[in-house]
Amino acid sequence: MSKEEIDRMKAEAEANADADKKEKERIDKLNQADSLIFTTENQLKDLGDKIPADKKAPIEAALQKLKDAHKAQDLAGIDAASAELQSAFQAASAEMYAQSGAQGQQAGPNAGQANNGGQSSSSKDNVQDADFEEVK
Repeated sequence: MSKEEIDRMKAEAEANADADKKEKERIDKLNQADSLIFTTENQLKDLGDKIPADKKAPIEAALQKLKDAHKAQDLAGIDAASAELQSAFQAASAEMYAQSGAQGQQAGPNAGQANNGGQSSSSKDNVQDADFEEVK
């Protein structure tokens, strides 16, 4: 290979570096959107009725926007829909957390102690005391 050919290949690689970088960013953005869609669908399925109805509708709407932007490969739309989806899910999570905290407080202050005691004994390994003799 001659020096001219090597120089030409280097110049070609440098000329395509920007295009390659943009293509990589596009593919990464599409992969992130795909992952967020998958994760959100699974969380909606797993959480089911635990998500308040008034919080579930915005999540589903944002999820549909993200799916549409992903299908169209609209990178700006993916960014906007991802942010909207994360915001909607965060609002729902905060409300679910607040509701679970309120339910825990209604059970009374000693309820947590009883649960902790039960959990710690059930999570221990099956341990048995044994007699031993030290041999010298």
